[in-house]
Amino acid sequence: MSPPPTWLFDLDNTLHNASARIFPHINRAMREYIERHLGLDRYAADRLRADYWRRYGATLLGLVRHHATDPQHFLDETHRFPDLERMIVFEKPLLHALKRLPGRKILFTNGPAAYANAVLALTGLQRHFDSVYSVERLRFQPKPSRAAFDIVLRNERLTPHRCILVEDSLENLVTAKKLGMRTVWINTGMRQSPFVDLKLRSVRELPHRYGRL
Repeated sequence: MSPPPTWLFDLDNTLHNASARIFPHINRAMREYIERHLGLDRYAADRLRADYWRRYGATLLGLVRHHATDPQHFLDETHRFPDLERMIVFEKPLLHALKRLPGRKILFTNGPAAYANAVLALTGLQRHFDSVYSVERLRFQPKPSRAAFDIVLRNERLTPHRCILVEDSLENLVTAKKLGMRTVWINTGMRQSPFVDLKLRSVRELPHRYGRL
């Protein structure tokens, strides 16, 4: 039998629903940060936040490249939560699904370490992951950058064809597929892509469907 794969899992909108409460809070905090530090009104700040996210995959990267923003300061200021446990929307059956998947599991997220580890602890997900790669560990080179993938592959001594990336972001899956990874897209829409090997509505479906990979 061939050895089991190594699973690379995104966090937000892959393992939990960040769009419900967490993303609105982060987006508002990012807009306010840009207002304060770049002297923009709220509408210009929100446009800049969204534009950098579309262009670079992370607002942080645009601010660092174009405004010399200190990345750690930005992350610290924009990822403060009054009650993170209350804000998390998480399906507990997902824990059982991860347990049934053979192979190592690595968290691969563009979020900061403190936030990622807090979500893992509050949901009980931490027991399923051998390693966590946050944006700091990626040297502030977030997905879909090839550099982010190279750091994980090199540090974990992985070959791409033995890896499966599970993501909600198609752009990140494109990079993974070009490297030779297999790809799972967590998405509820109708769109299809040649860069996606398996499309699912939830990670809970993986134990029944991963054989198709």
